[in-house]
Amino acid sequence: MHQGNTRRTAVRHDVSRLSEDDIHWLNEGSHFRLYEKLGAHPMQAPDGTSGVYFGVFAPHAHAVSVFGSFNDWDKDVSMLRRRDNSGVWEGFVPEVAHGATYKFHIWGQHDGYEADKADPYGFRHDGAPSNASIVWALDHTWDDGDWMATRQAQATQPTPVSIYEVHLGSWMRGEDNVFLNYREIAERLAEYTVEMGFTHVEIMPVTEHPFYASWGYQSTGYFAPTSRYGTPQDFMYFVDCMHQHDIGVILDWVPGHFPTDAHGLGYFDGTHLYEHPDPRRGIHPEWQSFVFDYERPEVQSLLFSNAFFWADKYHVDGFRVDAVSSMLYLNYSREDGDWIPNQYGGQENLEAVAFFRRFHAELATRYPDVRSFAEESTAWPMVSRPGYLGGLGFDYKWDMGWMNDTLAYFQQDPIYRKFYQQKLTFRLMYAFSENYVLPLSHDEVVHGKGSLLDRMPGDYGQKFANLKVLLGNQYMQPGKKMLFMGSELAQWREWNHDTSLDWNLLEYPAHAGVQQWVKDLNRLYRSETALHEQDSSPDGFEWIDCLDNDNSVISFLRKGRDGHTLFLAIFNHTPLPRHDYRVGVPRGGHWQEVLNSDATCYGGAGAGNLGGVHADSEPNHHHPCSLALTLPPLSCLVFRSAL
Repeated sequence: MHQGNTRRTAVRHDVSRLSEDDIHWLNEGSHFRLYEKLGAHPMQAPDGTSGVYFGVFAPHAHAVSVFGSFNDWDKDVSMLRRRDNSGVWEGFVPEVAHGATYKFHIWGQHDGYEADKADPYGFRHDGAPSNASIVWALDHTWDDGDWMATRQAQATQPTPVSIYEVHLGSWMRGEDNVFLNYREIAERLAEYTVEMGFTHVEIMPVTEHPFYASWGYQSTGYFAPTSRYGTPQDFMYFVDCMHQHDIGVILDWVPGHFPTDAHGLGYFDGTHLYEHPDPRRGIHPEWQSFVFDYERPEVQSLLFSNAFFWADKYHVDGFRVDAVSSMLYLNYSREDGDWIPNQYGGQENLEAVAFFRRFHAELATRYPDVRSFAEESTAWPMVSRPGYLGGLGFDYKWDMGWMNDTLAYFQQDPIYRKFYQQKLTFRLMYAFSENYVLPLSHDEVVHGKGSLLDRMPGDYGQKFANLKVLLGNQYMQPGKKMLFMGSELAQWREWNHDTSLDWNLLEYPAHAGVQQWVKDLNRLYRSETALHEQDSSPDGFEWIDCLDNDNSVISFLRKGRDGHTLFLAIFNHTPLPRHDYRVGVPRGGHWQEVLNSDATCYGGAGAGNLGGVHADSEPNHHHPCSLALTLPPLSCLVFRSAL
């Protein structure tokens, strides 16, 4: 534990960081930089005395003190003063050192309530068992100016987005299975992400969380990167390093619920300050966690300030918002009678809808180049449409339907796939209703589901072939891409947060072949505008044949805005080769085979079309020309035609 000054210095009440405007904005839910005001801030008093200003919002408390390593953890020494009727308790404690640990002690107004609380706005926290907050400054000299300028210039451009989802505690570990520091992870992950061709890394929740196995989804320290991997400056270095390698950083953000740990936000000042007081709305039955009450000004100020904090102080490039569906529906995971309808008798959480619309309007004003991604698993309309059009304002929505249908299809024995082909083709009925991301996330490789490779049918070789076709489907379809770490290695075992990925698998050609396949998919996707600039427009996609169920083959075109370059993607989902398989195309000339999942460099047998095929003038599939192709067993082929 960090040790500060142990002198019992009296609290001064003549120093404040909050103006009357701050108080007004806080209480109306419009203060979006509360991290600059509340919490613990090293500073000098007007008379030059050094110390730390402490401020905490506890409007229903009877009394509040700050106690820690600077006063021998005595709860009765450093009493804070209530700031009029603002709900803020504050005080300046002289000579407190940087790195001192502390908590707030809350005396409630009723029932003898007392609690020791971590700082809701603390910049750093100790782990268990103390779960204390740490006085910490957020100084860092950033070297990512070029990235930030480029990010702003590209904010409105149709850029490729290929996301590598990472859990920092288990991507790679050191000797004896110890965690790597943020700085150690940064250099290795940045170089690897560049090598693999991803545009972004998405970090599973990095905010401080007492239970490691929650993967960060049960956060108690919303303004602090977890101390498991280092200091706040170490995480700043991590983001800085990513940016210097031209890699964006997306944070997994969890504004939907928070854990019931005694030192956390729950029942903070002896009342349900942040959570809804009725358990039918305030307790999540599936996760047994508290649910924020989005109508309350203090909740809005806390959550808006939190998101903008990470954009401001840590330069993050986007937020993947977790469990959006659980926020939107009052009856999410609840039985009849266990939920409260809205004022119109419906199941929609109108306060959460208003929260998202306001959040995105404020985000667009302050950080227009920071993107948001919704993990939303229902058919809620216009998730990725602006609030002024009736949408929620997200930039992108995860296509959970694509993920579920596609995995269900690929788990079928190929002999039966002809009866399930609509699971691959149905997506194009709605593919342009939202700005979609096609996710193969951590949720698909845990809780007994097995790894993606292990879920594929067939013998050893067929499992690898199926996995490559699955990934080819993801990259050739319209939509942005997201792949969870380890899937590119073709791991046999499902993800385990207690160990590193199985990097040794790359010693085997089949696993190295899948990794090379992902590299080349990323390379092609990023380099060819026809594969990404119209991801959310029907003008960028055209079916060639989605009805060849008997052969379990599908084929389609991807097109850019200028129409000069066309890509033909064709998939054989059976272990039988198809010879002289004819596919209609809109133009003649040479069609170059730019990707073939059966190539030897990907661990395949090397069957294919010798680098390309010349189009015949024989019409097919309503097109004036056609190609006679060899389709290797269980394969994805991509052909390119340019004017």
